[in-house]
Amino acid sequence: MKKILVVDDDKNILKVIKMKLESEAFQVSSALTAQAALKLAKDEIFDLALVDLKLNGKNGIELMGDFHHINPELPVIILTAYGAIDTAVEAMRKGAYSYLTKPFDDNELLLQIDQCLEKARTSYEVKNLKDVLKKKYGFDNIIGQNGKMKKVMEKVAQAAVTDSIVHIEGGSGTGKELIAKTLHAASFRKDGPFVAINCAAIPDNLMESELFGYEKGAFTGATKRKKGFFTQAAGGSIFLDEISEMPFPMQAKLLRVIEEREYYPLGSEKTVQVDARIIIASNKDLAKEVENKTFREDLYYRIHVIPIKLPPLKDRKESIPLLAKHFLKKYATKINKEMNGFSKSAMQKLLLHTWPGNVRELENTIECAVALSTKNVIHEDLILPARNIKTNSPQPLKTAKEDFEKHYIIQLFEFTQGNVSKAAKLAGRYRADLYDLLKKYDMKPADFR
Repeated sequence: MKKILVVDDDKNILKVIKMKLESEAFQVSSALTAQAALKLAKDEIFDLALVDLKLNGKNGIELMGDFHHINPELPVIILTAYGAIDTAVEAMRKGAYSYLTKPFDDNELLLQIDQCLEKARTSYEVKNLKDVLKKKYGFDNIIGQNGKMKKVMEKVAQAAVTDSIVHIEGGSGTGKELIAKTLHAASFRKDGPFVAINCAAIPDNLMESELFGYEKGAFTGATKRKKGFFTQAAGGSIFLDEISEMPFPMQAKLLRVIEEREYYPLGSEKTVQVDARIIIASNKDLAKEVENKTFREDLYYRIHVIPIKLPPLKDRKESIPLLAKHFLKKYATKINKEMNGFSKSAMQKLLLHTWPGNVRELENTIECAVALSTKNVIHEDLILPARNIKTNSPQPLKTAKEDFEKHYIIQLFEFTQGNVSKAAKLAGRYRADLYDLLKKYDMKPADFR
């Protein structure tokens, strides 16, 4: 049962809200004053707070700030009179989830509460995923500061609590295996094995025996019994990467295994039950492969249950500074070399490159730069020395302008560490102009602090 704290200095409104929410199976605590509300917030853990904007002695925005000192994750909905909408919008800028204008409809109140609780749940799950990435893989910057990747991780969080097949789509080097590992590590199978197979690396004539195993004497050279990858993954997860490279006849056998949840090892008359979460990945568009008759349509629909599409690095360039710093620290630590970061021109070169090899190419680039650097700062000459970052033909003016704006904003806020006043002064623009640009490119000042 979700616990909600309602704060309003009007006894009648407090009573009405309390009765309505309790009738919807919420557990409700109420307070007429900020002091009483703070005492409740210190003594109990709430899932949500409804706070009136105008309270005797303290306004709702100040109280929300006090709540967030006690519990930074507590979502707050501000209740306000019609004439105070501007102030309510300011409250949202300072951390409120939303606001409701009095008098409000009961259905509108319940809808806002449901949406707020769902967003809070998703944020909590994504935070847990970041903790998993950091603790298990030392890599908490996969999300970066890009809205697309945050949506990806929200979907990963939702998929992790199910046992359904997940189909991860994305180009080479976008981090498909890391996403698969995260799904496994955040699932109820986390204590079981994670078995990763690259279908493109297994010869066609060995794929069946590798996946399903075989009995002694099953074929010439089978001198002893061998467990297949599906058996090895029992109780955990099996990750089939580059599924598009699986031979057509083998696709039919995999389809049967998925549908029947059992298989025969080669040379065996006894079936083995599948007890593994199946995660599929491909760097090709499987729907197009189906159209081209190189991938079975029936298998495609069986594995395309929860699709997760990873954007290429060129579409999430806001993540590049964070990823570059992560890899710098990783490889500097590995070879025991003290490194203090990148020069401005080096970072600019990183931001301007199109990264056809995605995160893997970026990681290799940073590893090489760290290994070759004779200084404690990475300079431009060590970043992609054999590459010319200029294109053979000019971009359309609109695209070039947007690329420049985006890269400029990233560099500006990296330099000022998210300080909008300093950024506005350096850019010679109004703060409102910078906020408009940040909104345009799905960024926030806090992303750079």
